Order: sequence, then C-alpha cells, then structure tokens
Amino acid sequence: MGPGPSDVHPRVLRAMSTPLVGHLDPSFIEIMNDVQELMRYVFRTDNQWTIPVSGTGSASMETAIGNLVEPGETVLVPSNGYFGGRMASMAERAGGTVVRVDAPWGEPLDSADVQAAFDEHQPDVFGFVHAETSTGVRQPNVPELTRIAHAHDAYVVADCVTSLGGVELEVDDWDIDVAYAGPQKCLSCPPGASPLTLSDRAMDKVLSREHPTRSWYFDLSLLEGYWGDERSYHHTAPISNVYAIREALRLVAEEGIENRWGRHLRVAGALKAGVEAMGLGLNPTDDCWLPSLNAVVAPDGIDADDAIDYVLEHYDLEIASGLGALAGDIFRIGCMGYSARPENVALLVAALGEALEAQGADVDVAAGFDAMRGVLGDG
Repeated sequence: MGPGPSDVHPRVLRAMSTPLVGHLDPSFIEIMNDVQELMRYVFRTDNQWTIPVSGTGSASMETAIGNLVEPGETVLVPSNGYFGGRMASMAERAGGTVVRVDAPWGEPLDSADVQAAFDEHQPDVFGFVHAETSTGVRQPNVPELTRIAHAHDAYVVADCVTSLGGVELEVDDWDIDVAYAGPQKCLSCPPGASPLTLSDRAMDKVLSREHPTRSWYFDLSLLEGYWGDERSYHHTAPISNVYAIREALRLVAEEGIENRWGRHLRVAGALKAGVEAMGLGLNPTDDCWLPSLNAVVAPDGIDADDAIDYVLEHYDLEIASGLGALAGDIFRIGCMGYSARPENVALLVAALGEALEAQGADVDVAAGFDAMRGVLGDG
C-alpha cells in the first residue's frame, strides 16, 4: 500500500503466464486492438492515437514530452512536486526552454498563477500533474487550465500516472492534448506497457516536426507504423505485459469506470477518516485530496522511516515516506486498484497506529478503527 506498484489482480497474473506468440501474429494483433479500445474507455477519449508504450510510466512520459516538444520551444511545468521536476528534466533533454509556474509542495496549481505564467512566457507546451504521487495532491481545476493553455495556442500534457483508472479523468471533456500513465498504480498491472493517448491535434504536431525526436525507440512517427493501421515491425513488443494490461483493462471495464472511481473514493475515504480520527492529518486540503495516494502527516517527534520499517517487519505491509521537500514529513499510503479493498485499509490503520504507539505517539487507534468502519459500513 505504498505509492506503487499496487497489488496485482490474480487474473492479471494468470494472463501473464499465457504462452508467447509473435508480436505480429494475427492473434496478437487482435489483442492489440482490444488494448487500444479498452484504453480509450479508461482514458475517456475517442483518440485514435492511444497505445501502450513499451516500458514503465516514465517511458510513456518521455514519449509524450520527447515527441511533442521541439528544440527551442518554451515549456511550462509545475514546481509543486517531484514529477513536475521530472517533466522539466525531460523537456530540457528534448531541447525545450523550461519555465515554471510555482506552487508549494502539497498544493495544486492556481489558475491565476497559470494565467500569469502564460501571459509572461507564452509557452508552446504546458505540462501539469493531475495526481502528484509525491504529495498526494489532485489538480482540481483541469478544464480551467486547459482553457488558458488553448487560448494561447499551447498544447497540454497531463501526467495521469496515479489517477488513470482510480480517480475521475476525462481526457476529451477536459480538452487534454496528451495524457500518459503507468499501469502499476490504479490499474494494478505490472509495469512494462504504459498508457499514452494523443489527440489528432497533438499527433499532427508530432508528425510535422522540423527535427526528428531524439529517441528512435520512442519516436511516435515510427511507432504509428506498428500501433496504427499498418501493424508493421518497429520493435519487439513486451508480449506478456500486453497480455497483462489487456486483462487489467478488462477488469476496469467489467467493474465500470465510474463504479471504479466510486470504489476508490469510498475505500480511500475510510482510510482518510481512520487516520484523521486517530489524530493524524493529511498533507493536502480536502478540495485537492488524492484518494489513490494519501499523504498522511507524521506526528511531531516521530521518525517516519522507523514507523515504515515497523509496519513492514511486523505486518508485511509496505508504505513509503515523502520525497523531496516532504521527505520524512509524511507517509505516502496508496489505495489503488486491487489494493483498494476494505481489509487492506483495516490492516493499515491497525499497523500504522501500532507503529506510532511504539514510538510514544499520542494516537487513538480505537477511534481511528471506528471511524474507518463507519465509512465502510457493512461492506
């Protein structure tokens, strides 16, 4: 129950044991078609250019930024979390000039600040993190941000690594040009084939670049030959990972994407109620709380790393500490995909409470457990 990977559903594990076929075998092409259609469903998009990138979530991130950003273009990125910094690094490697819109770690971007940054810098590309894994913050006003960007004729890239399949996300309705994610979070799939979607407008920009992208492997103008209508060879796809993500996406479709959002909200809401009743706070405010990644503030005088070690040693349960500016100050507790189950939350509340009591923290574990059960009810 850390920031990822989450538990993998048994059906996904079984799918990975399916015997291999060739990556151009007719039966595998049918699987590719399934993956693309299911991925469109989960992203809530009709984008033709919706594919799993061969690699982890950072691979889909680099594919998005490396293809959309051309040398000399100005790229606006956020400063309010670890993965905004990774966006900046990738944009610089792509030859972009990076400017930042500032917000404290643990807070979302303010629309007025984004507007001011656009007026000052006139960026060509704007990247934001929908679900910041390092801080537990969900960006709440996405349509306002995309409206500002498109009024300046900029392209919008959304990091949805910790939101896809667990938190409301509407790529088409929110007018997002490019969105990428990782499979190992709310999709509960092993890393290796990572979701990416581009609008026709964004893909037109990619295909009309003056300079080829600096990566051959992640060059979408080449990958379109494999994932587009031709189904021609580019590289050997990670066959077992494609099996896995198809099964993970099928599980989402069977549950229903809106039902799945609701489950994450309910189960993570029980976790939130439990730790708050115990006497702990969450780093973000309620209006930007991220159900899939809960940033619980460590009590004063407590060594967060010792508590994390205690939970792992005594309960075989993994949670994580903060990153960057929040290192040592928070516990990052994932409630994602197959891990977002009542029994896991109950174990977490008990284990974390015991770990904190072992260090002398003033926490009310019984109150936390009662509050958690109150949210979950008989379910």
